[in-house]
Amino acid sequence: MTAHPNEIAAMRRALAVAANGPRGFNPQVGAVILSPAGDVLAEGWHRGSGTAHAEVDALSKLRPEQTRGATAVVSLEPCNHTGRTGPCAQALIDAGISRVVYAVDDPGDDSSHGADRLRAAGVDVVSGVLGDQAREVIDSWLAVQRLGRPHVTVKWAQSLDGRVAAADGTSQWITGPASRADVHRRRALADAIVAGTGTVLADDPALTARTPEGDLLPDQPTPVVIGEREVPEGALLRRHPKPFEQYSGRDLPGVLAHLRQAGVQRVFVEGGPTLASAFIRAGLVDEILTYVAPVLLGSGESGDHPAIGAIGVDTIGAAPRLALQSVERLGDDILLVSTPVPIPSPAR
Repeated sequence: MTAHPNEIAAMRRALAVAANGPRGFNPQVGAVILSPAGDVLAEGWHRGSGTAHAEVDALSKLRPEQTRGATAVVSLEPCNHTGRTGPCAQALIDAGISRVVYAVDDPGDDSSHGADRLRAAGVDVVSGVLGDQAREVIDSWLAVQRLGRPHVTVKWAQSLDGRVAAADGTSQWITGPASRADVHRRRALADAIVAGTGTVLADDPALTARTPEGDLLPDQPTPVVIGEREVPEGALLRRHPKPFEQYSGRDLPGVLAHLRQAGVQRVFVEGGPTLASAFIRAGLVDEILTYVAPVLLGSGESGDHPAIGAIGVDTIGAAPRLALQSVERLGDDILLVSTPVPIPSPAR
């Protein structure tokens, strides 16, 4: 069974209205109700935890006689569980919807199989319509469902010989303006930006997402500080548009669990070698951004500052392998985007 042209057009509209919903603990979902003749009757989207899901929001705008025999086009499989709201699959059945077209299967253990419930009730179901586009809309939420924690990106900027600072500790600026603009763009896409107290005390970062001119971007990540030392009263971090949160670094999985409960889906770590190494050592990194500048820093009598520190590798065979996803030229710099290669399970 395939989708009709008007249903594909309705799915595009569903994806557009999904963006009206807030990013956070729940996915951004949109829905469009079509008449039996294929005309748009109503649209809806999910406005956050505890509110009507997209399908129910759209149905609420129609009279009962309008929904009987209609088609629901939804960007995510209608849910099949009772939480703070009832199951959307049953709401569609009760409304007399005769056909449901959706884009992405619900990956939840408790909320999935709405399509099965619809089919059992005699509703025609078409899945996978504009699935790739729909996954882009909720990719952060899908990652959280898969991982059981927020998606973690670790970023650092380094010299060609793998240093993040000169021997005296100075590090601004290793990379050029194109790389810095790219970092700020990526900060704005994250829900939280994480730095260690060492970096906060040494560099006094603002941890904001800014334009090349220095203006704040509309979307700002929540600043998070890892470590025991107190953030100084005059630190730039205290002027961030959002109040910072501070955690001990002794339980990184616990920190991520707390952030997930707060609705954080994407974490951007750029807090220096110590923090980056801790996340890597704990196996909590999903993506690594390495900005490489054509400069040599070497080491000196006053110190050496490698990009990362000890990560538990004593021999080459124990070194974690990375899959290089992309290489991009940014002015004179190079951005390497890589992801950890899963360790294969031993043969039985």
